[in-house]
Amino acid sequence: MSFRRKQAVAACSYTKGFFMDALLLSRIQFAWLIAFHILLPAFTVGLSCYIATLEVRYWITGNDVVRRLSAYWIKIFAISFGMGVVSGIVMPFQFGTNWSRFSDGASNVIGSLLAYEVLTAFYLEAAFLGVLLFGRKLVPQWAHAMSAVMVALGTVLSSFWILAVNSWMQTPAGYEVIDGRFFPTSMFEVIFTPSFPYRLVHTVSAFLVTTAFVILSVGAYYLRQGRALAESRIMVRMSLVFLTVMVPLQVIVGDLHGLNTLKYQPVKVAAMEGLWETQRGVPASIFALPDQEAEKNHFEIAIPKLGSLYLTHELDGEVKGLKEWPKEDRPPVAIVYFAFRIMVGIAMIMLFVVICGLLLWRRGKLFDSPWYLRLCTWTAPAGFIAVLAGWTTTEVGRQPWIIYGLMRTSEGVTPSLTASDVALSLSLYAVAYLIIFGGGYLLLRRLVRIGPTPAAEPQIAETHARPSRPLSAATDTLDTATSPAGARDES
Repeated sequence: MSFRRKQAVAACSYTKGFFMDALLLSRIQFAWLIAFHILLPAFTVGLSCYIATLEVRYWITGNDVVRRLSAYWIKIFAISFGMGVVSGIVMPFQFGTNWSRFSDGASNVIGSLLAYEVLTAFYLEAAFLGVLLFGRKLVPQWAHAMSAVMVALGTVLSSFWILAVNSWMQTPAGYEVIDGRFFPTSMFEVIFTPSFPYRLVHTVSAFLVTTAFVILSVGAYYLRQGRALAESRIMVRMSLVFLTVMVPLQVIVGDLHGLNTLKYQPVKVAAMEGLWETQRGVPASIFALPDQEAEKNHFEIAIPKLGSLYLTHELDGEVKGLKEWPKEDRPPVAIVYFAFRIMVGIAMIMLFVVICGLLLWRRGKLFDSPWYLRLCTWTAPAGFIAVLAGWTTTEVGRQPWIIYGLMRTSEGVTPSLTASDVALSLSLYAVAYLIIFGGGYLLLRRLVRIGPTPAAEPQIAETHARPSRPLSAATDTLDTATSPAGARDES
């Protein structure tokens, strides 16, 4: 045992009775904050990509329906992005206030990754977000479209670095330990850990699918009400085409991610399956009540051999059971087991919605089927629930480790932290988040009810007011204001 780990264990032992309460509250606080925060990236990453697609499409086609649709979603993106920034700012504070031992031990590795996120993603988003939000009448369309693409690239880059950090905590590589602290020996290995490519593709595609279902739901909602028909048809068509590709792809990526998890975190897979004994030809557990104390499942319904087939791609493949690991090294089985099934169940519902949509489209009834439009409207939160369930499966499944196999979660918490301190901060965070997210939800709901700007909006003046070059916006605006419309075109 290293020197610093002995220090951490000693600190834990010294304050055990009171310290454990602070640990539990710190875990609840972190889970509370990230559970709310992850909903925003799950929406804004996909929405920024959708807006970029609309802006490029408008630049190429000049279709004013597409412009109005993009303007509508930009308003929703602005509110969601602001909520994401506010809720994301407090996340790094957690490392210093509640998880100082983890920060002290791992900051040499993960600190640089978080810095890369600021230097690439945040700067990119900050530089072009203003143009996207306010530059419609100030820059030419190609510049506005490029700004939308840059903002989308920034959100994806942000996901890249955050998932690099998380993947290193799940499957650490490229480091050496000196006096209990982790130091990078290869930044390439630190970034591209064995689970990183699978986690990145699986998570970002989940974000895109989540947004596509929201867009599909909003389009279906307007079609049911008989308004914004042109915009709604574009929303439904684009999202359905996208989901036709992405939902099956997400299932395939999820399968590959599962194979990777079986190789590097087999105890997590055992918890996902509620599998206690190592065996070949394991059944697929459809439903059960895992009993961690008795080390068995109650009321289990399972399909023989199917578990080995999708876990190992062999009917008689061997899968290790939970009893291969000491009890203190196993994750909370019931939470992981049910979270995984919620995620898979929603994926099946998504696939059903896509197949039904394609069949109706083929019959020419995609926009006229009341039951299907109602079904699409109900699926708006499906992606968010799946993301939360997947995140729970991943993060609870790696417990009791904060750095897998190297540092326990109990060793990463701040030793001087008291339960009363965390209880106070948790209460304040809970109230603040309920106000922020409650207000944001009401504002977003109002925007959805208002809908896109009607087609009667005058466009001629706007077109003439658009400058030919980005940096000529100010002078062109003055010229336009002091000369008749169309004079600039003639010159």
